[in-house]
Amino acid sequence: MKSIAALHDVVTPWSDGLDPSDAELDAIDVEMPLILARVDLLDAQIMTIDRTPTEVDERRIRRARNRVLAARRDLANRTASTTGAGDAA
Repeated sequence: MKSIAALHDVVTPWSDGLDPSDAELDAIDVEMPLILARVDLLDAQIMTIDRTPTEVDERRIRRARNRVLAARRDLANRTASTTGAGDAA
């Protein structure tokens, strides 16, 4: 049996221009607490998809939502302080 994979060109060839820049990596690092909080919320919600949520499940989801809100608030405050928004003119 002959493999046909080697006979085809790569659909999306890798280019040096596809690597994230340092600024993009820094932006991801800044947003990482929010990303992780959203993942925790999603995990808590997925656990209750096929069953009725218990009181513990509801508490876990509520805490995860609060962590997402806190992370969003911290990110918004951090961006506002770095852009100079709210500074006295």
